[in-house]
Amino acid sequence: MYLYGASGHAKVIIDILKSKHIVIEGLYDDNPEIKSLLEYPVLAPDIVKGPLIISIGKNQIRYEIAQKWPVEYGRAIHSSAIVSEYGLVGEGSVVMQGAIIQSEAQIGRHCIINTGTSIDHECRVGDYVHVSPHSTLCGGVEVAEGSWIGAGTIVLPGVKIGKWSVIGAGSVVSKNIPDHVLAVGNRCKVIKNI
Repeated sequence: MYLYGASGHAKVIIDILKSKHIVIEGLYDDNPEIKSLLEYPVLAPDIVKGPLIISIGKNQIRYEIAQKWPVEYGRAIHSSAIVSEYGLVGEGSVVMQGAIIQSEAQIGRHCIINTGTSIDHECRVGDYVHVSPHSTLCGGVEVAEGSWIGAGTIVLPGVKIGKWSVIGAGSVVSKNIPDHVLAVGNRCKVIKNI
C-alpha cells in the first residue's frame, strides 16, 4: 500500500494499516524537503502507484488528487473498528480506531470516518466526506459529497446535509442543511455561505 501525503493524518493511517498487517511500500508528497515519515520513504509524485490511500485531511485536496491519479485505491479500516457485514466502505476511505458503521450504512469513496465515530443504520455518506472524532450520525442520515462534520457533532435521524458544507464542532443537527454553507450550534443553524 502507498499513501499520498506525508502528514499527521498519514501517521494515523500507518497505524491503521499496521494493525491489519498491511505492508506499506512508501508515501508520496509534493514537498521535496520531506524524505521520510516514521520509518517509511517519501517519494516525489512523478509516477504514482497503487493501491493508494490519500492521507490528507482536507476534503477538497483529496478530491483533487483522486481526479489527478486514476490508480487503484485501497481502504484502511482499523482492527478496533466495527463495520457491519451489511455496511459498505468505498475505495480510498479510512475508518479509524473505535469507529462503528452499522447495518446498511454506506460510506463513499475517499472518506474519513474518524476516531470513535458512530455511523448508524442506513446512513449514506457521500464521497470525500470527513466525519470528525466522536461524532454520531443517527439512523437514515445523508451527508452529501465533500462535507465536513466537526468533532463531537450529533446529526439526528433522517437529516440531510448538503454538498461541501461544514458543520461546526459540537453541533446538534436536527434539520436539513443546504449545500455550501457553514452551520453551527445546538440547534444547528446556517451562519454563512461558503
